[in-house]
Amino acid sequence: MKVIVVFASMTGNTEEMADAVAEGIRGQGAEAVLKDVFDTNASELTDYDAILLGAYTWGDGDLPDEFLDFYDEMDDVDLSGKPSAAFGSADSSYPEFGKAVNLLEEKLLSCGAVLAAEGLKVELNPSEQEKEACRELGRRVAAAAVSVSG
Repeated sequence: MKVIVVFASMTGNTEEMADAVAEGIRGQGAEAVLKDVFDTNASELTDYDAILLGAYTWGDGDLPDEFLDFYDEMDDVDLSGKPSAAFGSADSSYPEFGKAVNLLEEKLLSCGAVLAAEGLKVELNPSEQEKEACRELGRRVAAAAVSVSG
């Protein structure tokens, strides 16, 4: 069972979340593959049993620039039935809190993926309690992948 975690992180907050998500995946006995969005392409998503995408929200509710090409490439990828989820850090001083998470969820659904858990949004850097929520997100998606393949 292989689960990919693709993320974009500017300040390290979303990367911290991705690391905790990966811990949760491993806790379910699955292999977690962490990739910075710069180091992968959307076609690779089909090689995995489940998918987690993480991005911080930029500006007034946008995906970060480094995620845009990957996001567009996803239009050509069939993720039918693959368990998935999205997560990211956000800043409540902006009008659209964590909208990048919503955009990623919508894209996953449009590619045929199934949301195995609600998107997780964290204010700036994750607290220990929020890291545990990230681990739980990883566990839930990995467990969904096991039940789909099982």
